[in-house]
Amino acid sequence: MPYVDTESRDRLSDGAWPRPRTAGELNYCFTVLAVEYLTEAPESGYSRMNEVIGAFEAAKLEFYRRVVAPYEERKRSENGDVY
Repeated sequence: MPYVDTESRDRLSDGAWPRPRTAGELNYCFTVLAVEYLTEAPESGYSRMNEVIGAFEAAKLEFYRRVVAPYEERKRSENGDVY
Protein backbone atom coordinates (compact mmCIF):
# COMPACT_ATOMS: atom_id res chain seq x y z
CA MET A 1 0.00 0.00 0.00
CA PRO A 2 1.35 3.42 -0.76
CA TYR A 3 2.00 5.39 2.35
CA VAL A 4 0.12 8.57 1.56
CA ASP A 5 0.30 11.39 4.07
CA THR A 6 -2.27 11.88 6.84
CA GLU A 7 -3.96 14.81 5.11
CA SER A 8 -4.55 12.73 1.98
CA ARG A 9 -5.84 9.76 3.99
CA ASP A 10 -8.26 12.03 5.86
CA ARG A 11 -9.50 13.62 2.63
CA LEU A 12 -9.96 10.25 0.96
CA SER A 13 -11.72 8.74 3.99
CA ASP A 14 -14.18 11.54 4.79
CA GLY A 15 -17.20 9.49 3.73
CA ALA A 16 -17.69 11.18 0.37
CA TRP A 17 -16.69 9.46 -2.83
CA PRO A 18 -12.89 9.57 -2.78
CA ARG A 19 -11.29 11.71 -5.43
CA PRO A 20 -7.70 10.55 -5.65
CA ARG A 21 -5.31 13.11 -7.13
CA THR A 22 -2.23 10.96 -7.60
CA ALA A 23 -1.43 7.40 -8.60
CA GLY A 24 -0.43 6.72 -4.98
CA GLU A 25 -3.78 7.97 -3.71
CA LEU A 26 -5.59 5.87 -6.30
CA ASN A 27 -3.65 2.79 -5.15
CA TYR A 28 -4.49 3.69 -1.54
CA CYS A 29 -8.23 3.82 -2.39
CA PHE A 30 -8.09 0.46 -4.17
CA THR A 31 -6.27 -1.09 -1.22
CA VAL A 32 -8.64 0.29 1.41
CA LEU A 33 -11.64 -0.98 -0.57
CA ALA A 34 -10.06 -4.43 -0.93
CA VAL A 35 -9.24 -4.64 2.77
CA GLU A 36 -12.80 -3.60 3.67
CA TYR A 37 -14.10 -6.33 1.35
CA LEU A 38 -11.91 -8.87 3.12
CA THR A 39 -13.00 -7.80 6.59
CA GLU A 40 -16.70 -8.17 5.67
CA ALA A 41 -16.24 -11.90 5.10
CA PRO A 42 -16.73 -14.29 8.02
CA GLU A 43 -13.49 -15.99 7.04
CA SER A 44 -10.90 -14.18 5.05
CA GLY A 45 -8.62 -16.93 3.89
CA TYR A 46 -6.57 -17.38 0.76
CA SER A 47 -9.57 -17.96 -1.49
CA ARG A 48 -11.14 -14.63 -0.49
CA MET A 49 -7.81 -12.86 -1.09
CA ASN A 50 -7.61 -14.61 -4.45
CA GLU A 51 -11.07 -13.20 -5.27
CA VAL A 52 -9.71 -9.71 -4.69
CA ILE A 53 -6.72 -10.35 -6.94
CA GLY A 54 -9.07 -11.71 -9.62
CA ALA A 55 -11.29 -8.64 -9.37
CA PHE A 56 -8.25 -6.36 -9.72
CA GLU A 57 -7.04 -8.33 -12.73
CA ALA A 58 -10.46 -8.25 -14.42
CA ALA A 59 -10.77 -4.51 -13.75
CA LYS A 60 -7.28 -3.97 -15.19
CA LEU A 61 -8.13 -5.89 -18.35
CA GLU A 62 -11.44 -4.07 -18.80
CA PHE A 63 -9.76 -0.69 -18.25
CA TYR A 64 -7.16 -1.57 -20.87
CA ARG A 65 -9.79 -2.76 -23.35
CA ARG A 66 -12.16 0.20 -22.89
CA VAL A 67 -9.77 3.09 -22.21
CA VAL A 68 -6.14 2.35 -23.08
CA ALA A 69 -6.57 0.42 -26.35
CA PRO A 70 -8.79 3.08 -27.99
CA TYR A 71 -6.33 5.77 -26.91
CA GLU A 72 -3.43 3.80 -28.38
CA GLU A 73 -5.35 3.28 -31.65
CA ARG A 74 -6.10 7.00 -31.87
CA LYS A 75 -2.42 7.83 -31.33
CA ARG A 76 -1.35 5.25 -33.90
CA SER A 77 -3.67 6.87 -36.43
CA GLU A 78 -2.39 10.35 -35.59
CA ASN A 79 1.32 9.51 -35.49
CA GLY A 80 1.67 6.48 -37.73
CA ASP A 81 2.48 2.89 -36.92
CA VAL A 82 5.95 2.10 -35.61
CA TYR A 83 6.09 -1.33 -37.25
